[in-house]
Amino acid sequence: MSAAPVLEVENLVKHFPIHGGLLQRRVGEVRAVDGVSFAIAKGETLGLVGESGCGKSTIGKAALKLIEPTAGRILLGGEDVTHLKPGAMWPHRRRIQTIFQDPYSSMNPRLPAGTIVGEPLENFGITRGRATDDRVARLFERVGLRPDAVRKYAHEFSGGQRQRLGIAKALSVNPDLIVADEPVSALDVSVQAQVLNLLIDLQDELGLAYLFISHDLAVMRHISHRIAVMYLGRIVELADKRMLFTQPLHPYTEALLSAATAPDPKRRRRRKPIVQGDVPSPAKPPPGCHFHTRCPYAIAECRVTAPPLIEVAPGRHVACLRRPVGGDQGPLPIA
Repeated sequence: MSAAPVLEVENLVKHFPIHGGLLQRRVGEVRAVDGVSFAIAKGETLGLVGESGCGKSTIGKAALKLIEPTAGRILLGGEDVTHLKPGAMWPHRRRIQTIFQDPYSSMNPRLPAGTIVGEPLENFGITRGRATDDRVARLFERVGLRPDAVRKYAHEFSGGQRQRLGIAKALSVNPDLIVADEPVSALDVSVQAQVLNLLIDLQDELGLAYLFISHDLAVMRHISHRIAVMYLGRIVELADKRMLFTQPLHPYTEALLSAATAPDPKRRRRRKPIVQGDVPSPAKPPPGCHFHTRCPYAIAECRVTAPPLIEVAPGRHVACLRRPVGGDQGPLPIA
């Protein structure tokens, strides 16, 4: 029997209320996440990619139980943690950790770096005293920091070093899954590569699973095994990264790849989709397919029917009424 996925998200929904008027009554809601499902296996990296406001960071926060979902289920190692209260959730906190976009904002500026990394070890009762100091020194070495840097404060580190410090803190409690929300977007390109390679090495060594959130396709291609493309709260395509980059099935995925600043020169040339207009407001998403207002291939049915995420070939999922059938992965014809 195969082991349960490290993380399973089933039909996740998160709506934020909008209040207005003199009495601040509820007048609407922001549909940040609108029925998302996926699973991540041990040692796998699933990338979540999409434009700002598509709901990818909200999924990360829900998986970390930092916000409560409106509907759906979240399972860690096969255990349903969706509705656990903070006290009951505490034993599961070791299993899922996070790396922030700006690690400095999550660190106490008054504590030495060694104390910041060692704090989770003592909070969870993993080590005490000298044992904590020894483990922290090893963690510093493992992420590429000098062991004597434990006495420095966060402001004394460069941006790349701070991110390594954040990685060391996440690793300290031996998690099964790390949620990384734009962890390299604030770094120089050369430093980005170093941090990404470190994450890949740690994954190979420790069997970690990553939920990697980013808007950068080049970063996604480097680190992800599978990629889920999000648009306005929904996953529109989910596939192995090689297939997604060489043969995208959803018009939005094709538009993202065409708009990338450094397209893959090996990818065969195809007609560049013209995506017009702005992303609709998640407070008032279009009916039917959310992308139909900007899609060059939309037909009348797209305006009224929301396409489910369907597996059209082994490991290939797409939410499009004009999806290829029987593994035909050519470009969609214009209506």
